[in-house]
Amino acid sequence: MIDVTVENFEAEVVAASMDVPVLVDFWAPWCGPCKSLGPVLEKLETEYAGRFKLVKIDSDQEQQIAAMFGIRSIPTCVLLMNGQPVDGFMGALPEGQVRAFLDKHLPSAEEMIAEAEEEAAHEALADGDTDAALERLQHAVATDPANDEARFDYVKLLLTLGREDDAKVAFAPVIAKAAGSRRLGALKSWMDALDFVAAGAYGESAGAEFDAKIAANKRDFDTRYARARWLIARQRWTDAMDELLEILMRDKGWNDEAARKTYVAILEIIEPPKPKVAEGQIPPEDPVVATYRRRLSSVVLS
Repeated sequence: MIDVTVENFEAEVVAASMDVPVLVDFWAPWCGPCKSLGPVLEKLETEYAGRFKLVKIDSDQEQQIAAMFGIRSIPTCVLLMNGQPVDGFMGALPEGQVRAFLDKHLPSAEEMIAEAEEEAAHEALADGDTDAALERLQHAVATDPANDEARFDYVKLLLTLGREDDAKVAFAPVIAKAAGSRRLGALKSWMDALDFVAAGAYGESAGAEFDAKIAANKRDFDTRYARARWLIARQRWTDAMDELLEILMRDKGWNDEAARKTYVAILEIIEPPKPKVAEGQIPPEDPVVATYRRRLSSVVLS
C-alpha cells in the first residue's frame, strides 16, 4: 500500500497502471467506514500477490486529485488499467463483495505469469538470446494454455528457428481456431507454405525455374503464388509480398483472394510486438510493415 499525493500520482498511479491494475482508495482520517475498508483492501492486496496495486489518497489533503475523479463521498475506490479508470465502488463493502469486484476485472495469476514471461521473452529476443526467449514462451503457454498471444509468439519463434515439427505440436491445440483468428491463421499459412514446398521438393534451384515460367507468362498466377510460398518457406518476407503484389495488380480476386490473404498473413507474422501505451494513444508502427500496408491498400483500392 502506497500513500499518493499530487507529486507522485503520475508515477504511482497512471504509469504504474500500464503494468498492473491500480486500485485507488480515497479516504480521510476522520472517516469511520474508511477505517473498516482499509484493512480489507490491504489484506486482499497481500493475498492477490501482485495481481493489483493498492494506493491510498487522503481526499482532504489531495483535493485536486479527488476533484479530478469526481469524488463525492468516501470511501470510494477507483480501479485504473492502462492509464484509465475502468470501474469503482463506494462505501465500505464487505470482503466478499470487494473480492468479487476485483475478480471481475483482474487477470488471473496464470495470465499474469504468462504475460510476464511474454515480456521477458521479447526482451530476450531483443538481446539476441533466442534460447531464453523460447524457454520463457514455452513456460507462458504451459502456464496459461488459453493465451493465444503467447502461443502465437511461441509457434512463430519455433518456425523461425526451423523447428517445424515442434511448431506443429505447439499449434495443434488451437488449429481449429485458425480460420477465425487472423494471427493464428497467419501461422497456419506459414506452415502450409512449408508443407507445400516440402511436398513439391522445391529446392534452391526452384527460384530460377519459377522465374523462367513467369518470364514466359506474366499472368501465370499459379507459378507466382508458388514462388511466393517458396519465398515464405525461406522467410524472405518482403520478396514474397512483392510477388503477391504482382498477382494483385493483375487480378485482385484470383483464387478466392489467395494472394491478398497470404499477404495479410505475412504482415501479421513480421509485425514486431507493440509496446504498451496509454489508452487512446497509438503505438508506433514498424516502418517495413507500414510501407507494405500502404502498398497493399494502394493496389486493392485502385
